[in-house]
Amino acid sequence: MNITIVGTGYVGLVTGTTLAELGNSVYCVDIDEKKVEGMKNGIVPIYEPNLEEMFLRNIQSERLFFTTNLKEALDKSEVIYLALPTPPGEDGSADLSYVLKVANDIGEMMTEYKVVVNKSTVPVGTAERVREAISSKTNINFDVVSNPEFLREGFAVEDSMNPSRVVVGASSEKAKDIMAKIYQPFTNTGIPIIFMDEKSSELTKYAANSFLAVKITFMNEIANYCEKVGADVDKVRLGMGSDDRIGHRFLFPGIGYGGSCFPKDVKALIRSGKQENFNFQILEATENVNTSQKVILVSEIEKYFSGNIEGKKIAMWGLAFKANTDDIREASSLDNIALLLEKGATVVAYDAIAENNVQKLLGDKIQYAKGMYDALEDVDALFIATEWPEFKNPNFELMARKMKNKVIFDGRNMYPLEIPEQNGFYYKSIGRKTITK
Repeated sequence: MNITIVGTGYVGLVTGTTLAELGNSVYCVDIDEKKVEGMKNGIVPIYEPNLEEMFLRNIQSERLFFTTNLKEALDKSEVIYLALPTPPGEDGSADLSYVLKVANDIGEMMTEYKVVVNKSTVPVGTAERVREAISSKTNINFDVVSNPEFLREGFAVEDSMNPSRVVVGASSEKAKDIMAKIYQPFTNTGIPIIFMDEKSSELTKYAANSFLAVKITFMNEIANYCEKVGADVDKVRLGMGSDDRIGHRFLFPGIGYGGSCFPKDVKALIRSGKQENFNFQILEATENVNTSQKVILVSEIEKYFSGNIEGKKIAMWGLAFKANTDDIREASSLDNIALLLEKGATVVAYDAIAENNVQKLLGDKIQYAKGMYDALEDVDALFIATEWPEFKNPNFELMARKMKNKVIFDGRNMYPLEIPEQNGFYYKSIGRKTITK
C-alpha cells in the first residue's frame, strides 16, 4: 500500500519507517528542506536505538521516501497519517493549529478518496474537527481515523514492530478494512487490533499516558514516605510489583517524569476536563507532586553543605529525560540545573547523546565534559539525573581520586546501597536510607 506520513518528528519518523518495514511504500513529508535533504542522504534526525539500521534498509529497498511536497505525496497515497506536533498552549490545552492547517491543505489538494489517520496525540473531538476542516475544502469522499501511538522513547523500534495492541477509532467500514489491511502483519502474529469510535480512541491515548504518570508519581510519594519512616522503597516496590494487578513496570522512584508525552498529555487532559466543567483532581495532584519531585534533591544538596551551595561545583551525569534518547523536553536535569545556578552553584555536565540539545538551549551557562569521569574533576558533589547504562558500574576508586568530596546525589537509584557504602561515599538516593560514610 502507498502511505504518506505528514511530519517527521519522533512519531512520524518511527511510524513511517515501521510501515515501510512492513512492506508499504511510504512517503514522509516535512516542511524543513534541510532535514528532508539529510534524510534522503541517510541521516536520521533523532536518536533512537536500532532506528538507523531499519531506516537505511528501507531507503535502500526503495520503500521509504522523503519530500517537502505534500501534493506529490498525497497523489501517490490512499492513506495519509498526520504525525504533527500538538504542543501545549499557555493554558495547557493542545495546540491543533498544525493538524488543522494540514487538514485544510489536504482538502484543497485531494482528487480522490483518502483515509486521513490522526497519529498525533490529540484531544477528544479532534477527528470531527479534522473532518470539518477537510469537508470545508472538498466534496470528494474521505474518512478520518484515530490511530494513537504507544511508543516508548528508547524502545520505539521494539514497540513499533511488536506492539502490545493497535487501537483504531473509525466509524467507516471502508476505513476499518483499510486499517486492518495495513496492520495485518501484526494481527497475523496474534497482536490484537482494537476497533472503537474515534472519541474513545482519542481518549485512550490520554488516559493511558496519564495513568502511567499517576503510577510513577504515586511511587515517588511512597518513596518520600519511606524516608520518613525508615522503610526501603526498593523492597516496597518489589513487594507491590509482584501483585500481577499492579506489575513491576513504572514503579521505579526518581526525580519525576519528563519527556514529550506525559507532562503534555496530563496538562491537556486536565484542560479538556475543565472545558467540560470536570476536574481531574488526581491529575492535578499528580502534576503538582511531579513539579516538586523533579528538584527534591536540591534541598538535600543544600542540607549537606550547611544551607549554602554558592560557589560549589556540581557534576551532573545525564541530561536526557530518560536513558536511550536525546530528548530533553521537560527533563528533570534542566529544572535542577536552573535551580542550582540560581543558588550560585556551577554545573559541569556529561551526556554523550543529549549534550548538543542542551548546549543549544543553555549555551555556556554550564560546562560540558567530554567523559563521565572528566566531569568529576575537582567537584564538590555528583548529581545523577539520567539512568544511562554507562553509569551503572563506575570506577568508584577513580571517582574518589577526581572528586573534591566523595558525595553522590542519585536521582535514579542507580546503585545498591552497599556499593557506595563500601567505597566510602556519602550517598543520597530516593526513598532509601542515606549512606553517610
